[in-house]
This record gives sequence, structure tokens and C-alpha cells, in this order.
Amino acid sequence: MAKEEKTLVNRVANSGLITLNLEDDYPTASISTLDIKEFLFKELILKEKDFRSSLKEIDWSKYQDHILLIHCSTDAIIPVWAFMLISTLAAPYAKEVYQGDLDSYLRDYYEKILRSREYQSFDQQRIVIKGCSNKPVPSSAYSTLASLLQPFAQSIMYGEPCSTVPIFKRPRKIR
Repeated sequence: MAKEEKTLVNRVANSGLITLNLEDDYPTASISTLDIKEFLFKELILKEKDFRSSLKEIDWSKYQDHILLIHCSTDAIIPVWAFMLISTLAAPYAKEVYQGDLDSYLRDYYEKILRSREYQSFDQQRIVIKGCSNKPVPSSAYSTLASLLQPFAQSIMYGEPCSTVPIFKRPRKIR
């Protein structure tokens, strides 16, 4: 007797699941940081004349097409104008200037891009929001995306298509 040949079926590919990967939206430009503490007296006190002088010595072209994050890693009280001054000096070179650290930048970045999209095309669809990112996608981005998809999606899952965690399932309508 001949053995029956079994046809392999890719059930994940045939499932109709739509996978969304937030890592695909991660900024493509280089991200650089500028810590103001380097320009402070004893890393705590901003002396305007010295501060301005130090900023003039920076080669701002090294931030060409970068996302420049400006922050102060010490507990120094930095006047608003100091961040404004750095922003105006960096703006001709940097793709974007942001006041804050990487975590706050990424939270704001993802919030902005996710809220700018339309989600009606996901009406009645089964969605998997891909997990296990190699880039530092903030957890708030996953929550935001789930809440924006919920009014439209039939179901929302988290993880990989072959192993998901159910997040939301629209109740079936009784006919």
C-alpha cells in the first residue's frame, strides 16, 4: 500500500488575519541627544554668557537630518529660553528638534502618527498587533492602536499570528 501524501496547509496565511507591526513606523532618521548639563556651571547652574558662548562652539552640522532630542539629565532648573535657543541653532540642520528624552519623544511620536490615520478600512477585520519588537516601541503605542482599532475591528490580538493573546472580540449580533 502506498502512503497517503499529506498536503501542508499554512493556516496562518489562510486565516485572513491582518498583522500590524508598530516597529514599521519607527523613525528612520538618526536620533541624537544633546544634554544641556554639559553647558552648565558645575552641571547645575546656567550662566547665560557662558552658555551662549558654549553653544556657538558646537558644530551643528553634525546633526544634519537627525532627530535632535534636547534634555537635561541633572536636576538643574533650566529656563525655557535655553531650550528655545538651542532649537533655533539646531533647526537649520536637524530634521526635527524635540525637547525631552527618547522615551518621551517616542511616546509623542507614536501618538501623533497613530492618531493621524484612518481606521475604517479595518472594519470587521481580524487584527494582530505584532509584539516582540527589536526597536524600543513604547507600550503606550500598543494601547493607543488597540483603542483606535476597537470601533472597527472584529477582533484584536497581540503577539505573532501563530501565537496570539486575545485583546478584544466584538460580540456577535443576534439575528
